[in-house]
Parts: sequence; structure tokens; C-alpha cells
Amino acid sequence: MDGQENEQQESRDGQAPQAGRTRRFTLRGLTGGRRGWRVLRVTGVTLAVLAVTLAGVMIGALAGGRVSTDIGPFQADLTVSPALDGSTTVDVPPLGALLLDSHDGPTHLTVELGALDQSRTEALLDDPASISQASRTAVDDVREGVMRLGVRTVASTVLVTLVLALLVFRDARRAAWAGGLALAVTAGSLGTAAATLRPSAIEEPRYEGLLVNAPAIVGDARRIANDYTRYAEQLQHIVGNVSQLYTTVSSLPVYEPDPDTTRVLHISDMHLNPTAWQLIRTVVEQFNIDVVVDTGDITDWGSEPEASYVGAIGLLQKPYVFIRGNHDSGRTAAAVARQRNAIVLDNTTTTVAGLTIAGIGDPRFTPDKSTSPAGRGLTRETADQLISTGDKLAATVRSSPRPVNIALVHDPASAGPLAGTCPLVVAGHTHNRQVSKLPQEPGQSPTQLMVQGSTGGAGLRGLEGEQPTPLSMSVLYFDDEDKLLQAYDDITVGGTGQAQVNLQRHIVEDPKAGAPAPVTPTPTR
Repeated sequence: MDGQENEQQESRDGQAPQAGRTRRFTLRGLTGGRRGWRVLRVTGVTLAVLAVTLAGVMIGALAGGRVSTDIGPFQADLTVSPALDGSTTVDVPPLGALLLDSHDGPTHLTVELGALDQSRTEALLDDPASISQASRTAVDDVREGVMRLGVRTVASTVLVTLVLALLVFRDARRAAWAGGLALAVTAGSLGTAAATLRPSAIEEPRYEGLLVNAPAIVGDARRIANDYTRYAEQLQHIVGNVSQLYTTVSSLPVYEPDPDTTRVLHISDMHLNPTAWQLIRTVVEQFNIDVVVDTGDITDWGSEPEASYVGAIGLLQKPYVFIRGNHDSGRTAAAVARQRNAIVLDNTTTTVAGLTIAGIGDPRFTPDKSTSPAGRGLTRETADQLISTGDKLAATVRSSPRPVNIALVHDPASAGPLAGTCPLVVAGHTHNRQVSKLPQEPGQSPTQLMVQGSTGGAGLRGLEGEQPTPLSMSVLYFDDEDKLLQAYDDITVGGTGQAQVNLQRHIVEDPKAGAPAPVTPTPTR
């Protein structure tokens, strides 16, 4: 018995330490596991908060990091977005962009120049002093826009992050942490950009698009700006003389228009010259114009910002018949068509003031090309394209239910196929006024071709020579019965160094034969 009791006691004594050690090991393992799980959980939550914060900052910046502001005559959109390197892009549609290494930090600023306000542009051109004032205020305009952009971006990123964090975590504390981090990240990024701003970067831009040619033309641009200031000053006085000139011309006994005579003003190649609208309005009023026909190139690049330029059409309060030139885009034509008194022709006809007019737009869209004499400097492919355009319009003229009195093309190279289809074809494009008869086949009726100069003085490009291109337009007089051209007045407004208004009256001796028009004495002021 004693032996058995001793064995049992030894057995119990031997097992007790093992059980105790096992229990202590299990508690240590459990404690260590909980601590490890807590670390993993905190790490996971932290990473989740960071991820939500970064997502909120990205979404908030893309959604709310945009403001609109006025910079001089332009309406500009300022946009900030996350980026690996700090920089600024100035978009000038459709010319291209300027890329500036303007600052450091993970933010990219985009300045996109948008619509050009016509009234402010005309005010700048009319008052040379306001141009320098606008250049001074432009810096303040940009600074004020950037400040509003920064405040808006911070508010947007914090708000979006808070909302996103509440949706993901459903916990106010974690959402508050995410919002605070978003504020720190956004404010820190914008602060870094402001602290490292390099104003001198504007002097060393990189160019994209058509602006790659900008460095080569800066010198010419400065000279052109100076010439244009003098040009605009003189035109203010010249335009006023048109009324006096009209009084002199109307007293000439050579040609006295009948009260029922239809008067058509032919203009072309405005090329965004705002001063030309004032001259056109004066001629429309003084010469009692019934219809204005425009043979294209009303803009320079056919871009959306240029569309505001055509708003002056409605001020004429006369029917305005338009065809596209090679500098006009589909957007340009659409902007013209939106004017209540405008009619855009594209291989179509219209009847206005008793005249049936057919027209077709230029088949090309080449805003980067300069003008060329009719039929010269054209590739075979382009020449065929222009002739094909004339063929299309000729077919439309022949199928018209009413006899066509005037056909409109932009490039005179398209006029050939119209010989014999109508008595008069008008064109533009060359910036050089010419009148001739189209070659005709035996038995065909004569057709006269009238090519207009540039009513806008070829725009700014017209100032590149020693003397600016003069502003040209013509008043065409049609009889009431047959709607044939009886006479026309060529009006020329000289530019810098040629401060005068010149008018030449031409009488068509035999309208049915398309006889050349002799020139009458030319009043000049």
C-alpha cells in the first residue's frame, strides 16, 4: 500500500509541473497573438485611411480644382491637378501650348484661354493706352484666379475625402482623420508650389503645336503691334470720311441708281479685324445696302474662341450671305448660322431681296496657310479639288428652279466650271481685287468674275509688309427687272502711310454681254 501511494504521489508530483508549464505557455501565446493582431489591425486601418485620403484628394482635385476668370479680353479656365512634377501649361487653342517649369511639388496648373470678348477686344484696339493697362492688370487677374483656385481645391478635396471616408468606414473619428490628412496633403502641395514659384520660367517656355514658330516671329509681332496701333488710330478718322465720300459720289451724273436698284455689298477675307466691322456698318448705312455677301475667311484659325467675332453680323440688320473660306472651320460656319440675319450656303441656293444666290464653301481647311494668287502655287491634287468644287456648284446652279444671279466661291480657282451658268461669280482668297471674264465655250452666256481684296486688310498678317494691306469692299448695283449688274463701286481704305479713302465707280456698258466696265473719275479723300 505504501508503495502504491508513493507511486501515485510521484506520478501526481511529476505531472503537476508539466500542466503548470503548459498553461503558462498557452497564456503567453494568447497574449502575443492579441498584440500582433492589434498591430496588424492598426496598420490596416492606417493604410485604409491613407488610401481613402489619397483617393479623396485625387477625386476632389479633379472635380473641384477649376475656376473661370477674365484675363484681359479672354475668359480663361484655370485647372489644378495632381502630377509627379510641378509645371504649368498655357493652352492657346488651336495654336498650341506653352509649357513652363514654373514650380516644384506634385501639382500641375493648366491655364486654358477660352472665348475672346469682342467688346473688350474692340475697346483695347480703340484705346492704345488700355493695352498697356490690360497687360498690367493681367498679372493681378491671374493671381486672383489662382488664389480662388487654391481655396476651391482645398475645400473640394477635404469635402470629398470626408464623404468618401464616412461611406467606407462609417466612423466619424476615422473620417475626421482622413479629412485632416486631405487638408494637410492639399495645403502642403499647394504651399510647396507657391514657395518654389519661379516667375522667370515664363522667359524660357517650351512650345507645342503651331506655337513652335513663336520664337521666330516675336520680333515681327512686336513691330506689327506698333503698326497696328497707328493703323487703328488712323482708321478712326478714315471711317468717318466715308459719309463725306458718299455725298460726293452720289452727286456724280455718270450713274444714278434707280430707287428699285438692289444694292449688294461684297466683302471677303476679314481675318478677325475688328475695325472692319465699323467700316462695314458705315457703308451699309450710307449706301443703303440690301444684302451683304461674304466670300469667306472671316476668321484666322476657325477656333471656338474666334466664334464671338461673328456676333457683329447681327448688328448689320441686313441679310448676310456667307460661304466658308479655307481659314473657316465648321464651327465658324455654325457660329455664323446662329446669327438671326445670316444665311450660310454650302452647295445650296437662296433668294434674298429678289436675287437668287448660289454658293459653296472652300473644300480645304488650312488655317496655317497664307494666301496665294489664284491658280498658282497649288499642287495638282489641290487644283483638282478646287475645280471639283466648282463643278458641284455649277451642277447646283443649273438645277436651280430659279435663274441664279450670283455665284459665290472662295478661291477663284473654283470659278472656271461656272462659266456660262450665271452672269456673275464673286470670290476672294487672294487679297487682291481683280475683275475679268471667265473663258467661255461657243454659245455660252458671258460670265464675269469679280475677286475681292481683303475687307479686313488681311488681318494682322497684312501688317507684315512695308505698308499694311488696304481694306477693300465693293458695292454692286443690280437692276430691278433682269437682276443684272449695272455698276459697282470699289471702296478702298488705305492703311498706315496711305491715310485715305478711295472710291472707283465702274459702269457696265452692256450687262447682258458682260462688257468690261470703264472706270469713272475717282473721288479721293
